[in-house]
Amino acid sequence: MGEQTGGKTGGRGGAELRGSVRVEPRGPFSLTAGIRFLEGFTPAAREAAGADSLEAAFALEGSWRTVGVSVAQDAAGTVRGRLFAERALGRAELSAATAQLTRILSLDVDGSGFAAVGERDPVIGALQRRYPGLRPVAFWSWYEAAAWSIIGQRTRMTQAAALKQRMAAELGETVVVNGGPQQAFPAPRVLAGLGSFPGLPAPKVERLRALGEAAAANRFDSAGLRALPREEALAALQELPGIGPFSAELILLRGAGDPDHAPLHEGRLADAVQHAYGLATRPTPDELERLSAGWAPYRTWVTLLLRVALDEASR
Repeated sequence: MGEQTGGKTGGRGGAELRGSVRVEPRGPFSLTAGIRFLEGFTPAAREAAGADSLEAAFALEGSWRTVGVSVAQDAAGTVRGRLFAERALGRAELSAATAQLTRILSLDVDGSGFAAVGERDPVIGALQRRYPGLRPVAFWSWYEAAAWSIIGQRTRMTQAAALKQRMAAELGETVVVNGGPQQAFPAPRVLAGLGSFPGLPAPKVERLRALGEAAAANRFDSAGLRALPREEALAALQELPGIGPFSAELILLRGAGDPDHAPLHEGRLADAVQHAYGLATRPTPDELERLSAGWAPYRTWVTLLLRVALDEASR
């Protein structure tokens, strides 16, 4: 359950406290585990500082206003967020910010049945005990996930992450959160008018411009993508220039936050399953489909645990 309240106190740098969010997780949830994941997730470009609170800025879906947020979890497990902005947030924007925050932390999903997956599958049960309370942490919006997929095409992940961070610094808005500046990825209207950017080849600029135009017109929204039949959502996303099947899956899983989809044709998932289950060979997509059926309705969550385990083993 999530609650939001409006408010106003003095801030710095033009940003003020504009509201608060309170969410009671359903099922095990650890914000600290999510932050540790982000610190190792290259696109997030977060330093491994060991913090137990999450501070960031993001473009609010719909109005695409830039909002800052500070999120913490108390000893009872309640997640509390504080929202910062230069101008007051209306009721609809407070509601949208609450929905966006709960979605990116996977708190909009009832996780009380997740333990049953581990009871059915001992391998997954061991991973749940190894990473207690870890849920997927999504991009701030389908739009930002789509931008990342375009920026990262045919580019090393570290280079793409540095480029995305530089775009946020030079083109995005900054919000002061608890006295510190937080930079948001540029809003759609900025990308819609993008002429060039150092390090971005012309075809990527064109694709980002088309993406910005589509997002500024609210052609998609994360909740709407989640509500569509999965194949229909993936097909619709592939109508965007530069978005193919792999990118569409990334947007749906890591942008819209679909909790129950396993990317069967992604090589890293096959590697992760081979590692975790001790298989002699990489499983085929058909084998992955049969195995992942037992992870429903949390296939995305299980995929995260498997990949985190593989990443740790590869270090």
